[in-house]
Amino acid sequence: MKKIYGNKQLLATLAGMRESGRTAHSLIFYGEKGSGRKLMADHYAAQLMCEAPVGGEPCGKCAACRNVSTMSHPDVIYVPTEGKLEGYTVKIARSVISDSIVMPNNATGRKVYIFRDCRKMSVITQNMLLKLIEEPPDHAYFIFTAESKYEFLPTIISRCVCFGVSPCTEEEAEQSLLESGFAEGEVKSAVKCFHGNIGMCTDYIVDPELRKRVDLTKRLADSIIGKDEYGLNLALFSLGSSRNDIREVFSMTDKLMRDCAVLNRSSDASLTGCYREGAERLAKMVTAYQAARIHNSIEKAWGAMEANVNPPLVLAALSADMIEIVR
Repeated sequence: MKKIYGNKQLLATLAGMRESGRTAHSLIFYGEKGSGRKLMADHYAAQLMCEAPVGGEPCGKCAACRNVSTMSHPDVIYVPTEGKLEGYTVKIARSVISDSIVMPNNATGRKVYIFRDCRKMSVITQNMLLKLIEEPPDHAYFIFTAESKYEFLPTIISRCVCFGVSPCTEEEAEQSLLESGFAEGEVKSAVKCFHGNIGMCTDYIVDPELRKRVDLTKRLADSIIGKDEYGLNLALFSLGSSRNDIREVFSMTDKLMRDCAVLNRSSDASLTGCYREGAERLAKMVTAYQAARIHNSIEKAWGAMEANVNPPLVLAALSADMIEIVR
């Protein structure tokens, strides 16, 4: 089984649930991208399916644990997405509802459904699943992962046990990455950008496109610092129309604004963004109030993107807003 770093209290809680026999039938694991929410979902599935748990923890040796670790257990179902938006459709929900009444064929008598990345699960789909989550078959378990539990309807949240998954310490992230075989220099650079978020650190090392987006975020920060509207527009327009790229750069820029705000309060504050030097320079020229206004502008721009407003128009308006705030 893959080692999990950090989240010791959460792991202890899950182990206690398994040890006591009070396993939850419906869970939501939520946390930022790369924080390990999918890994935690797999871990809980292994706890449920393990044939010889030790202190509530999966043994990692039995056939069930090995199958879960390779995503090949016949009774651990990774619910597929479909369509252009790669979402959980009504058709998929109906399929899960129909399949959930079929008894599992394993020693534990359990069947687990894992819904990964529920960021855009429609209201209709959630309402279809509500009755199943509310009164599940004794053998059926449902695990959902998302960046925020508020991706779900209040009625779904109230019927699930919700656990936040947090990044680990920078020291633990370094240890994990070094154990994965990455070079020390690569690890240091990754942790400097993404701190204790092991998933994002790993992506930074292996994905040149993510490194480009980090560099672009730094260019945005430098343009804001220099009050360079032309440079800011140029950087934003280089994003193109990819919503995933825009969302990721928006998120990283937003974290820089958060860092700027907390540095206004304390120069020793822990930072979460990918550009400490930029956040420190921003803090010297931008107040916490201005940083909050930029945060609001970024949220407004992303809301417009989700409403299918033309990306160049959104980016142009965001650039004008940010320059106006810092002038």
